[in-house]
Amino acid sequence: MSKNTVSDRFRKVDVDEYDENKFVDEEDGGENQSGPDEAEVDGVCPSYSCRMVLDCCFSTGNLNAALHAVLKNPPINTKNQNVKERAVLLVLKVLSGFKSSDIEKSVGSLDRAGVDLLMQYIYRGFEKPNDNSSAMLLQWHEKALAVGGVGCIVRVLTARKTV
Repeated sequence: MSKNTVSDRFRKVDVDEYDENKFVDEEDGGENQSGPDEAEVDGVCPSYSCRMVLDCCFSTGNLNAALHAVLKNPPINTKNQNVKERAVLLVLKVLSGFKSSDIEKSVGSLDRAGVDLLMQYIYRGFEKPNDNSSAMLLQWHEKALAVGGVGCIVRVLTARKTV
């Protein structure tokens, strides 16, 4: 008989650890995530409140900075739905301020993770449409798809952690 069959070291390996279908809910400290900071978005034009930031951004041409500020701290790991809803409303407010001619340039200024995050917010906006948001979000979706490709949509739809 072979010497290798006597060994029992192979029994100490946990094969279930390598199963790709095994779900483990990772806790990454999401309880301290507060989402995009309205004060930081206001900081783009500090003399105005959050409601008037878009008017200020139109006059100074700083909507791109407002977009980067609002995408800076996404509430991905938090389970607090109020924080997530507030973040979505703030992002949609900034997105609705763009002219359709400026959307492509703004999406082009984002990196891959930024485009993926923007696409997550776009799909969250599609979940609860209001007034004219669907048409505006479709314009953003078209431009984000052109920059991020189909992989961007796949990453958003298969992500376990959402905004």
